[in-house]
Amino acid sequence: MDMRDIFQSVKAASRKLAIVADATRNAVLETLADKIEAKGDVLLDANSRDLARMDRKSALYDRLQLNKGRLMDIARSIREVASLSSPLGRILMERTLANGLVLRKVSVPFGVIGVVYEARPNVTFDVFSLCLKSGNACVLKGGSDAEESNKAAMSLIHEALKENGVDATVAEMLPSTHEATSMMLNAVGFVDVCIPRGGRKLIDFVRETAQVPVIETGAGVVSTYFDSKGDVEKGRRIVENAKTRRVSVCNALDCLIVDSNRLADVPSLCSPLAGHNVRIYADDKAFAILENNYPTELLCHATVDSYGTEFMDYAMALKIVDGVDEAIEHIAEYGSCHSESIVTEDKDTARYFQQRVDAACVYWNAPTSFTDGGQFGLGAEIGISTQKLGPRGPMGLEEMTTYKWLVDGNGQVRP
Repeated sequence: MDMRDIFQSVKAASRKLAIVADATRNAVLETLADKIEAKGDVLLDANSRDLARMDRKSALYDRLQLNKGRLMDIARSIREVASLSSPLGRILMERTLANGLVLRKVSVPFGVIGVVYEARPNVTFDVFSLCLKSGNACVLKGGSDAEESNKAAMSLIHEALKENGVDATVAEMLPSTHEATSMMLNAVGFVDVCIPRGGRKLIDFVRETAQVPVIETGAGVVSTYFDSKGDVEKGRRIVENAKTRRVSVCNALDCLIVDSNRLADVPSLCSPLAGHNVRIYADDKAFAILENNYPTELLCHATVDSYGTEFMDYAMALKIVDGVDEAIEHIAEYGSCHSESIVTEDKDTARYFQQRVDAACVYWNAPTSFTDGGQFGLGAEIGISTQKLGPRGPMGLEEMTTYKWLVDGNGQVRP
């Protein structure tokens, strides 16, 4: 099928999907979750073919990889989305004007959501489940690295739709070509909004190229500031979890910032990282104290490029600062407005940090690894928005809707 025909058919299907009952949408999702559990071997076999083409040392390898545990998590997430209340038809505001007109502001689907993403086959299921539950059709364009995995996923999605009497063209996967990306970004009149999920290069390309509206999900250059009144044990756990839980995700820690008054605690804060073979790019002060307290082969001098880097690997920058204001300035210069954290026992300092730092999610005494739609109780996420116009932070069901005004009259005319 020609790609323009795909866009036309998805657009037509989106108009029918808008009136499909929530119970039917939930049934599709439950069926899909069942299929993922029952046909996991099919998905894993397709995924193994993708993995065979990728260098195991690549930062994207972990993102690409599926296993039985991750499939069970995907199925669980889909069921959680199905269990959530419908975001559609909610009355956001209602008022009666002096002339008797009754105004209601009601939540509705966007229509067709296009998503461009890299080597993350779980995104195929996340995006579909959120789009379907919110009444949106979707056009997906995954990366060539995950081509086999995405095809297998979309095959199960189409089976679940058909078995529940829903037009399967409400979800389509485009070829993994640059031409397909360009076509989606220029599908004016067919794609209502496009959301890129990936690294800075992909996001910049989509923002600079698209003729359709874009919701930008930003790269995650993430920092944690250990304050002069920080608790070392809390700091150790938070730093280790934020850095090593999954290094390839956007909420992983990229820079540890430590108050100069706590320089002596740097070895303790970093010691758990040595067990994970985390390479540290330290400034001069931090390097000097770590030189005999951290594995030599894992300790490097920081350069100007060390800060502002989204490592997506077992690597981290380390910066010593004089106080919370310098930490905030460092984040302002090198951060990406994604997620930042402060470790401190001083409530006033914590609130000051949270107020001053410009990011979608700002934590106090907790790791940035919690920036996730599932962790926020949203069921799943379609991405982490770092922009300020429209949705910000984890984008769940509510963020997949817009609104329209319903105006009821009784023959009034405007003077």
